[in-house]
Amino acid sequence: MKEIKNISRSRAQESSAAIEKMYITMRHLFNRGFYKPMGVSGDTLREALLTLRPEIYGNIAEEKVELSGLLYVIERLPTGIEECRFINLTSDEGYSKSHFQAIVPPKRKRNCYRIDEEQMNVEITRGRSDIYDILTHLTFIFIESHKIRNRVLLDDAGEVSRDWQKLEQAVSQKKKLTQIEKEKAVSHAANILGRTFIEVLDIYDAFGSELSPDRFLHVIYWLGKLAIEEVVDDNKRTITFSPILRERLGHHIHGEIWATNIKEVLKANNLLDRPIHVISANMHSVMNSIFATTVLKTKFKDQSDFFIYEELSKSGAYEVRDKVEEFAKQHGMISLPDAASGTNIDVQIFDTAKINWSKTSFPTATIGDIKPVLIVMDYAFGEQAYETIDELLKPFKKDILLNVESVSIMGKAGILQGGKGDIMIPTAHINEGTADNYFFENELNGEMFKEGGIPVFEGPMVTVLGTSLQNKDLLKFFHESTWGVIGLEMEGSYYQKAIQSASKIRKSIPQDVKVRYAYYASDNPLETGSTLASGGLGTTGVKPTYLITIKILEQIFNVK
Repeated sequence: MKEIKNISRSRAQESSAAIEKMYITMRHLFNRGFYKPMGVSGDTLREALLTLRPEIYGNIAEEKVELSGLLYVIERLPTGIEECRFINLTSDEGYSKSHFQAIVPPKRKRNCYRIDEEQMNVEITRGRSDIYDILTHLTFIFIESHKIRNRVLLDDAGEVSRDWQKLEQAVSQKKKLTQIEKEKAVSHAANILGRTFIEVLDIYDAFGSELSPDRFLHVIYWLGKLAIEEVVDDNKRTITFSPILRERLGHHIHGEIWATNIKEVLKANNLLDRPIHVISANMHSVMNSIFATTVLKTKFKDQSDFFIYEELSKSGAYEVRDKVEEFAKQHGMISLPDAASGTNIDVQIFDTAKINWSKTSFPTATIGDIKPVLIVMDYAFGEQAYETIDELLKPFKKDILLNVESVSIMGKAGILQGGKGDIMIPTAHINEGTADNYFFENELNGEMFKEGGIPVFEGPMVTVLGTSLQNKDLLKFFHESTWGVIGLEMEGSYYQKAIQSASKIRKSIPQDVKVRYAYYASDNPLETGSTLASGGLGTTGVKPTYLITIKILEQIFNVK
């Protein structure tokens, strides 16, 4: 008789199962309409996140509170959400026309509204990825809040530690704390968090702002306070999904409004019958790559193009940025900031017939008799990429087909070999959590970037459900197995799915549409200290951003 082998799962398999479980659970809770994150209904989500232990959330599975992960999450949630017991996810339901002031998180474009002391409404207009993003972030901060509660609550009756009492005193002060008061409060907070004094002090100011320099203490206090109330008074925090959101999600309502608006502007400017090149990038690199050097050459005499791009990327460079934008508008650029669709995706349209090429960085551009049009769209978010591109590539008024010659995607992504600022050229997109994969002929290749002095990697890339679900074991499997994945991002497979269906099945755009994908590395989740939670790119991202943009434009403008 054969001996039965002990079959055990690897960490990568456990992680994959945890991601799938989170994905299914979040969809189930959404359909249900509400749940209590720290109650029975939130058990599965918490357990899956603790099994997964994403790199971005650092020490989530340990007793000490995770500080870098907490900062990463707080920057993506609305100010004041830590005080709210009721979090309501809504569609765009008209709050912008009310007395409520929109609260926009520093690192996520989403409108949020503080309804009263206990309730925060968060508008979800960018599809399911937005829901996955916010639910994983909220699950993380609620887990952390109960770590705080465990360290300060001495008994079931509600008696708390001296450290907590001292923290409460510091938070209750309305004025900015003096250096001595701040250091005393940090000392008590460090005990509560299971961290050293210097660890807390190092991250303290990153939480603050001009209006609220001591916000770190405020966040820790309110997270702990609500966790204590959940245990002592059974006041459970609740997340609800509005009926309108549940009704609208997945129906491309915001994407359709957005795309129709772009086509109306094309029609009004007699551009609908021209060759069209769609570029997904930020709102400065295409404009600056074409016009900046010409506009600013006297101001930055004898400086390289990349020096000028770095100057334009600095936080206080409003004057020089405005100068370039004004020049661009006089030479064929139409700016379409997103005000009404809810996608939060701004757009620029470039009519190349109005560009004087001798006053650009591409004096040898050869664009033929029928001048092309560039549609530059800001970054989409996860599944929103499918919604927006799918709607954009549809015929206008059902019968006017768009002559889309190319779709180019330039973005930032996590890298699995190399480091921050390196360039990745994908050859295929693999959807995490499903068997979906998309192979394509990329018009860009590594050879084109060899002279740029930046390491370049080519190979398949994985499209993940969210950056907050990065897991070292799973990513290592994708990288080291025959999948040979070089990096991870959130939109690639969704873009490709929309492009393939429009060109190969629905025939709404030419079948020979060219595609270009290139990414620069924002982080390396396989390296400790190089995850997204370790901070931004700074000026490291400037050169790869412009290098990729210039290569895309050289192909569109036939620059030899």
